[in-house]
Amino acid sequence: MLTKKTVNNMRKVGILEQERRVLYNRRFSEDFKKSKVKELEKNLVSISDICKTYSVSRAAIYKWIYKYSIMAKKNVRQVVEAKSDTKKIQVLEARIKELERLVGQKQILLEFKDKMIEIAETTYGVDIKKKVGSKLSSGFTPTKKDTDTK
Repeated sequence: MLTKKTVNNMRKVGILEQERRVLYNRRFSEDFKKSKVKELEKNLVSISDICKTYSVSRAAIYKWIYKYSIMAKKNVRQVVEAKSDTKKIQVLEARIKELERLVGQKQILLEFKDKMIEIAETTYGVDIKKKVGSKLSSGFTPTKKDTDTK
């Protein structure tokens, strides 16, 4: 006696067999194959993308490459980066540009502050920046003038 589960499994197997027959009998035009090979050569798509999108085996795609690729006929090896690596590189390059921009802004601020200190020193005749080799002050020490006013 067949159970409901067994009947459902048999139906699934029958559907899969029909799909396999449909995939096996498909034909692609030469123009289609050539366009996909050109896309592969330009790194616009990957082999796995074509396999998933058009339900084509990897072996068939490699046959297309061997037959239609200009690079394969010239025995040129194509270096292919994984898309994840390419994306990481782009993210890192964007981060470098952002950091360079921030460093530039900070440099401008530092130069502005140095110029303001220089102007204040010349205007008021006060030594704002400590010079190299000068002694550090230990804090506020009253002078004779300060003690006289109290």
